[in-house]
Amino acid sequence: MTHTIVASEKKEVIIGFDQPFCVIGERINPTGRKKLAAEMQEGNFETVKKDALEQVAAGATILDVNAGVTAVNPNETEPPLLVQTLEMVQELVDVPLSIDSSVTSAIEAGLKVAKGRPLVNSVTGEEEKLEAILPLIKKYDVPVVAISNDETGISEDPDVRFAVAKKIVERAADYGIKPQDIVVDPLVMPIGAMGTAGLQVFKLVRRLREELGVNTTCGLSNISFGLPHRHGINAAFIPMVIASGMTSAIMNPCRPAEMEAVHGANVLNGTDQDCANWIMTYRDHTPAAAGSPATPVAATGGRSGRRGGRAARRGAGA
Repeated sequence: MTHTIVASEKKEVIIGFDQPFCVIGERINPTGRKKLAAEMQEGNFETVKKDALEQVAAGATILDVNAGVTAVNPNETEPPLLVQTLEMVQELVDVPLSIDSSVTSAIEAGLKVAKGRPLVNSVTGEEEKLEAILPLIKKYDVPVVAISNDETGISEDPDVRFAVAKKIVERAADYGIKPQDIVVDPLVMPIGAMGTAGLQVFKLVRRLREELGVNTTCGLSNISFGLPHRHGINAAFIPMVIASGMTSAIMNPCRPAEMEAVHGANVLNGTDQDCANWIMTYRDHTPAAAGSPATPVAATGGRSGRRGGRAARRGAGA
């Protein structure tokens, strides 16, 4: 069974087919959030701290951390800001972190200060990226998100996206990186723009599991990009993609309907033994008033022990 191990200094999370669905909190990301970007540039991390605590309380098992506040001189500005953000977040919460950057120097700077075994987000099938990122993955012995696009961009053909994922897994093997340390993002297309997007990703995830034996993730809210009432689509998508074999997602855990879908899918998928997490989360559940989202009184955080970004992929602002 494929197990991807991600760890903080004190807590270990397993991403795997036989594990609860792994929720990677997306909120510590200034992309599409002008106020947050301005705050981070000014050295104000109050919103970052708030987002970190709220996401863990809502059930995130990993936190994605992105510090790409500007496109101006990112090779100079992003590494120190990412380091500062990572150090602050890992002192505040004990869940594992995902180092999210498209700047190689920022990723390496983050890996030098991150405690435990962080997830790196990400590498693509572009030759330049493969040659820059894969040696870091081997050197620091960490898992990486592999995004299924290359120099030709993002293909609408799912067979092409599978081929790119296979290429990344094979190139990683050349560096001695095992498949369990590759978490493939097959790229979820917006269903409003491509009516077959759901069917495509369900088929892709099954192929990735059966043919490559890798764990998978996605920017969950991209499926609903451009549609009204996006969270309804997201909540419907979650159990369907989990049933197809997806093992994690970069998402907003502070959306009750979406987290209810995750917890319910874990129960039905057999990864919430004896419904224990469902009962702990919802035993004091108070039904919402008409027109309001239902919320539990308290939600459990990530599990310890052996239990377990980009604007285009996240549908920024969701």
